[in-house]
Amino acid sequence: MTATKAPSEPPQQRAVRRPGDRIFAGSAQGSGIFILLVLAGVAAFLISEAIPALTAPAEDIPGGEGLASYIGPLVVGTLLGAVLALLIATPLAVGIALYITYYAPRRIAATMGYVIDLLAAIPSVVYGFWGLAVMAPTLVPFHLWAADNLGFIPFFAGPASTSGRTMFTVGLVLAVMILPIISAIAREVFSQAPALHREAALALGATRWEMIKMAVLPYGRSGVIAGAMLGLGRALGETMAVAIVLSGGAGATVNLISNSSPSTIASNIALRFPEATGLGVNTLIASGLVLFLITLLVNMLARWVVNRRADFSGAN
Repeated sequence: MTATKAPSEPPQQRAVRRPGDRIFAGSAQGSGIFILLVLAGVAAFLISEAIPALTAPAEDIPGGEGLASYIGPLVVGTLLGAVLALLIATPLAVGIALYITYYAPRRIAATMGYVIDLLAAIPSVVYGFWGLAVMAPTLVPFHLWAADNLGFIPFFAGPASTSGRTMFTVGLVLAVMILPIISAIAREVFSQAPALHREAALALGATRWEMIKMAVLPYGRSGVIAGAMLGLGRALGETMAVAIVLSGGAGATVNLISNSSPSTIASNIALRFPEATGLGVNTLIASGLVLFLITLLVNMLARWVVNRRADFSGAN
C-alpha cells in the first residue's frame, strides 16, 4: 500500500493593504502624535514660565509668604469644590441613568436623555449667573440652619454667609454642570450590561432592583468610576461659574458656608491675570501648572480604572 500524502496547508497569503487603509492609518497615527506634541508643548510652556516664580525669593511672591503659601489655599479650594460637586452629582447621575435605562417608558426616556445632555451645552457663564441670582439667595436659610445645628462639624463651622456666595453653593453649581457627563457615561455602560445576565436574574425570581444590583451595577462599576473621574476633571478646571459665584480669597479652610472660603486656581487666574505684571504673571502660571498636573493625574486615574476592568464581563 502506498502511503497517502497529507494534504499540504495552503500557503498563507499576505494581506494586501489598500492605499486608503494606509492613508487612514497614517493620518490616525499622525493625529495621535500631534495630540502628544500639543500636550508636551503646553507642559513645556507652563514649566518655562513658572521657573521664575519657583526660584524667586518668598518675599517677592504676591502675599510675601512664598509660592507654597500662595498656591496652597487655592489647591484646597479647588479640590474642596470639585470633590463636593462629585459627591453630589455621582449618586444623582447614577439614579438618572438607571431610571432612563430600565424604568422610564421609551418616549420619556428619550426625552429625559436629550434634556440631560442639553445641560452640557449651557455656557458656564450662564451657570454662574444662575448660581449667583437663584442658588445663592435660596441657600441662605440652609447656611444659617447649618451654622446653628451643625456648627460642631468643621465643614459647617460658620459664621454663616448672608449672601449665599459660599463654597457650598459653588459645589451645587458644579454638580449640575458635571451631571450630564457622568449620567451619559453611566447610561451607556448600563445599557450594555449582558442581556443573558439580566434575563437569568429575572428568571430566577429577582425583582427589577435585585436584577440591577446583581447584574447591572457590578458590570457598570468601572464605567461609573471613570465617568466620575472625568466629571471631576471638568469641575477642577471650571473658571467663570466659580469666579461669578464665589466670594473667596481667604486662607486654606474647609468651611463650606462662610464668606471666608478659599478661591480656586482657575477662578483666581481669571480674576487676577488681567492686572498681573512681572513676577505676578509667573506666579499665576505656576498655579496653572499645578492645576495642569492635578487634572492630568485625575484623567490618568480614570484611564487606569477603565483599563483595569476592561475585560470584566459581569460574571465575576
